[in-house]
Amino acid sequence: MERKKYAVIVAAGSGARMNSKLPKQFIEIAGKPLLRHTIEKFLAMSSPVEIIVVLSDEYKEYWKDYCRRSDFLPRYTLPTGGFTRFHSVKNALEYVPDGALVAVHDGVRPFVTAEFLEGLFAEADKCGAVAPAVPLVESIRELTADGSVPADRSRFVAVQTPQVFRSEILRKAYAQSYDTSFTDDLTVVQKAGFPVKIVDGLRYNIKITTPDDLRLAEALL
Repeated sequence: MERKKYAVIVAAGSGARMNSKLPKQFIEIAGKPLLRHTIEKFLAMSSPVEIIVVLSDEYKEYWKDYCRRSDFLPRYTLPTGGFTRFHSVKNALEYVPDGALVAVHDGVRPFVTAEFLEGLFAEADKCGAVAPAVPLVESIRELTADGSVPADRSRFVAVQTPQVFRSEILRKAYAQSYDTSFTDDLTVVQKAGFPVKIVDGLRYNIKITTPDDLRLAEALL
């Protein structure tokens, strides 16, 4: 039986800054950049994973120099980030092997586990496309012209990454023209007519986007 091929597109892009001269994915916590913490979770899987790191041209040399100095990630692909996440992933798909299972993951979500990732890949192998999500725990309200009204939180979930797809599905989906409604890979794949299965996410699989998130990440790491 042919061995399955696994790949991950790590969307790092240019990244916003948080009280730092560097984008957030390069901020060091526990002696390592957030981006490295994230990638290491995929390297910890029981099967080898092709690592594709999408970065803007501005920070490619910085990342390559870090990898050389720290003896980290001797083999990886480094496509250029695009104008939007859609264009970044589309650029990265040129480097995805045929017949692979492909995860697309935020470069600043370092709290996934190898076990969780392997479960997502296994589910995508069965159904073609999966996205993890967690139930909302806060009360939510819908803003209106007159103020706000309560909303039924049981009807909503918070979607996470990595979202995992068979490579042929992802390629067909990204053959579409860009649409402003594309918020993540799930929406791109659904717009192309493919179903995406929602599976249980991890409550602590947070995306580091604010200084408060960074403080929480420091505590967790």
